[in-house]
Amino acid sequence: MRLASLLEYEGTDFHGFQSQEALPTIQGEIQQAFKSISINLDSFNYSGRTDAGVHALSQVFDFETSVQRGKEEWLNGLNSNLPRSIHIKDIIEVEDNFHSRYSAKERHYSYLIYNGKSKPTFFENFVHWDNSSLLDIDKMNTSAQELIGEHDFSSFRSSHCGSKNPIKTINKISITQHESFLILNISANAFLHNMVRIIAGTLIDISKDELKISMNKLIEEKDRRHAGKTLPAKGLFFLGPRYDTKLKINSPFADVLSIFKK
Repeated sequence: MRLASLLEYEGTDFHGFQSQEALPTIQGEIQQAFKSISINLDSFNYSGRTDAGVHALSQVFDFETSVQRGKEEWLNGLNSNLPRSIHIKDIIEVEDNFHSRYSAKERHYSYLIYNGKSKPTFFENFVHWDNSSLLDIDKMNTSAQELIGEHDFSSFRSSHCGSKNPIKTINKISITQHESFLILNISANAFLHNMVRIIAGTLIDISKDELKISMNKLIEEKDRRHAGKTLPAKGLFFLGPRYDTKLKINSPFADVLSIFKK
């Protein structure tokens, strides 16, 4: 049978999701937790490979097993062997042909910006701090809407991006404000490496008139050198994918600030 799990984690102390030899990763911790409960994984797929420092509220991974256990037994056994910064929230049986990555129809991210004069000491690992008084949320939203649709996003990919196809489709994008927090919410069928972080940095630069070019023009240029800075990984949250299956993920743009209320 095939099981799928919803996973949340703080990425601060990890070198990304994917396993790397001799480095702490989310996948490495999960696989070690399975070994601790005497489970040898026959397969292991995941919905998105997050970079070092990136967080997740609903990462999904699936695996094949012949072991029969109840949901609570799975959750208690695995979570008791994971560090406090990683937590499996749910686990359910899915169709045999389910694949966390290839079955996903859409992926959702949020980028969290703290716009204030004082450094957000207690949020240091979760936000990008910008102390400028010039951030214009209306201007950022107007520019962001130019990204909606299917485009070649070569201007918004890192030089290390390994994707063979730079054409992606952004379905929704918006910037909302809650006191000193600005939250960039974005949904797309898939993302290029560092795409959300470059978009966020470009929107800030446009807002402050440090970058005098439209998003439409940047799309046309297909040149990373013309876009804005890449913001730090720590402000990025993977909210999870959307599937046309019984695996449902609640409210993709649930208030990311809720992590501070736990």
